[in-house]
Parts: sequence; C-alpha cells; structure tokens
Amino acid sequence: MSNSIKLAILGLGTVGTGVINLINDNLDELKRRSGRDIIITEVGTRRQRDDIDANIMQNSDLMAIAASDNVDIIIEVIGGTTLAKDVIMHAIKHGKHVVTANKALLAEHGNEIFAFAEANNVHVAYEAAVAGGIPIIKVMREALAANKIDWLAGIINGTGNFIMTEMRDKGRPFADVLSEAQELGYAEADPTFDVEGIDAAHKLALLASIAFGIPLQFDSVYCEGITGITLQDVNYAEELGYRIKHLGFAVRRNGKGDTDAAGIELRVHPTLIPQDALLANVNGVKNAVLVNSHPLGQTLYCGDGAGAGATASAVMADVMDLVRVLGSKDNDDQSNNGHHVPHLAFIPEQLSDTPILRAEQMITGYYLRVHAYDSPGVLADITRILSDAGINIDAILQKPAHKVGQVPVIILTLPVVESQMNLAIEKIEKLDTITDKVVRIRLDELA
Repeated sequence: MSNSIKLAILGLGTVGTGVINLINDNLDELKRRSGRDIIITEVGTRRQRDDIDANIMQNSDLMAIAASDNVDIIIEVIGGTTLAKDVIMHAIKHGKHVVTANKALLAEHGNEIFAFAEANNVHVAYEAAVAGGIPIIKVMREALAANKIDWLAGIINGTGNFIMTEMRDKGRPFADVLSEAQELGYAEADPTFDVEGIDAAHKLALLASIAFGIPLQFDSVYCEGITGITLQDVNYAEELGYRIKHLGFAVRRNGKGDTDAAGIELRVHPTLIPQDALLANVNGVKNAVLVNSHPLGQTLYCGDGAGAGATASAVMADVMDLVRVLGSKDNDDQSNNGHHVPHLAFIPEQLSDTPILRAEQMITGYYLRVHAYDSPGVLADITRILSDAGINIDAILQKPAHKVGQVPVIILTLPVVESQMNLAIEKIEKLDTITDKVVRIRLDELA
C-alpha cells in the first residue's frame, strides 16, 4: 500500500490558498488521523506563484492536471459552471476522486456529475459547498441517516445575514450596509447572487436533495431577495416580537386536502421569525441550519459560512474521507467504495419523484404592511377581505400617520396557502382607501 495520497488543487484564490496553509499547519495531525502522508503534487494556476513550495508543480493546463497519474484527488475551487464542470468530468473520466466547494455547479449540474461519478466508480465530495465550515452535509448524510427529515430552515448566506443584522442593530438602511459589506469583502462588486437569494437557492437545492432523497432541482426553488426590506419593516417586526432573517426552507408536506397539496416546498425569502428562536440570534456573517427530524427533533448547526479557514476545513474533511476510501481500495476492495455514502444520501435508484410545490401552493404565515387613508371603516374592510379569503389574523398594529391623512396598518396572519393570500391582497389593493401596494413578508414560527 502506498503511504502517500497525492492532491492537486485547481484554483489558488482564497480557498485554494487556505487549503495549502491548512495542510502545512496541520500536516502531523492529518497523518496521525489518516495513517497516510498527504501531499500536494500539483496546483492549477494561471500565473506562477513565488510563495508556493518548489516541490509543487504549477500548471495552467487544468485538464492535464485532472488526468495526471501523479494525482489521486482533485480539489476544485475555481468556481463557475463551465470550465469547472469540464475539468471535473475529465477528472472523473480518468478515475480521480473530486472535492469541490462549487455549490452553483452542483445545484445546476449535480445530477449529471454524480451519475457520471457512480458510473466511473469514483466519488465527488462537496461539504464545502454549503455553509462553509459547518459540517451540515456529513450530519445530514450520516449522523441523521436513521431519521426522517420533516423540514429544515437555514441562514445559508453570510452576506445577507450581515446586512439584516446591521439594519436591525444599528438602524442603517440596506444600501448603506451593502456598501460596507462590499468594502469588507463579504459581498462581491456585483452582489446579485447574495442579495437576491441565488447563492442561498443553490445551497438549498443541495440540502433538500439530501434531506428528502430527491434529484437536484435548483430551477424549482422559489427565490426572493432582501433588496426590498426597509428599516420600517425591520422596526415593526421587532415591535411585534419578531426578527427578519433571509432564510432558505425545505419542507415536506403530506397534504390534507385541495388547498394543502402533498409535495416539497423549496423557498428562499426574507422571513419574520420569533425573537427567541435559535435562528433569530445567529448574527453577522454566521451561517446556521435548523433541522427538524423524527425521532431526534430539532437540531441547530452554526458556524462560519465562508472564508479561507472555514472552507478549507470543510474541503480537508472531504479529503480525509476519501483517503479512507483510497486506503480501502489499496486493501483489495475491488469496488473502490470503502465506506462510501451515496452522493445525495440515498442510493441513486431510490431517489423519489416527489413533486416540488409551486409558489402559489406554499403555506406560510404573513406580515402585511398596508398604507391607507385615515378614515372610518378602513380596518373593517381589510379584515373582512382577509376573513372572506379564509385567512386568520394573529395580530394587528395601527401606527401613527407618517403622511398627512395616511396610516400604516400592520397585520400578522396565521399560515395560509399563498394563492389565497394573493387573491386577498389583490382585493385589498383595489379598495379606494388604500394608498399604495401592500408590502408582504412571509412569517414562520419554526415549530
């Protein structure tokens, strides 16, 4: 049995450099845990780096590295969904195990990549693709393997969480906090993926597949960003005992009739949650995932969701798992599977075709902000429309006029099917006494 495992790192940005530093810092610990020497033989980089060990080959030809006989495991941290896909598929074709942090690639092409890996008897590991250093993939695939997961909710984008935290704690407007997030490196120059929820939707697609044993279906994730959240709504939520967080939800619904369809909700959106909820107190750039399963109940996993150290930790956790797989192969395990867990937690032929519910079929509570003329009967008209639509009101808050003759009315509702809420809001907005579009934010008690 060879005593060394040879790694190639494709991409020397923040994460790639973090992996090199982690291996250098913890080399003895890695060997004690694995019984093998773990060495970096090649790195893929567009330009030569003077700070890389002279014994490591630097090469701009990523395809050549992916096929190299001098590599056992490919670590892909270049990002994107084009070149990264080509390189990973090439590596799989040449019998290489792959570790990736690329959530967008897996969310959009993971079904194809995992099937190709299975066909070629290799593994694609992706702990770093979701929630950085939080080992949520391993927990859901392995530690919760005996549980039936009913739902999960997560703060899975640190940029959005930083923005919502600063708005609440310091009373700062969205645009001001976003600018600071960009200066601090929390948000990209083009922050669309973060603030519009696309990054969180990629991660949610992966988590949902593992939770429910369904194929990856990123295109079916309902996605809503935080750009429309105002300080006014943040403050009203606080007054009512809630906080606004940008959350991803994956919910299994068994169905109870015509208005409660069976299927799975996949949704990313701003959400009011109780101030004393665990997720409500995860602040700054931290990530957290709350999983509700049977028989275990609710468990929370929290930590750094990004950064060199957190992501490198997750990458190397996958490497260590693959080292054991390779050790099993060296010990005459011809299947090359070792103790391999299926890519999406369920064996491929057991993935189900459970339908993903459409947006109008989702069920949540709601926060409504309605601006109306300060005249008799306005509140009665609004509550009548909601009642006629079968929507139960949980709380009402009428605020002082912020414009002459106009008052904001805040309403919290109990859970309702979205199609019913859409019809009710349409009718409310047609009232002569309503002065603006109804603002709505979903609400969840996380129970």
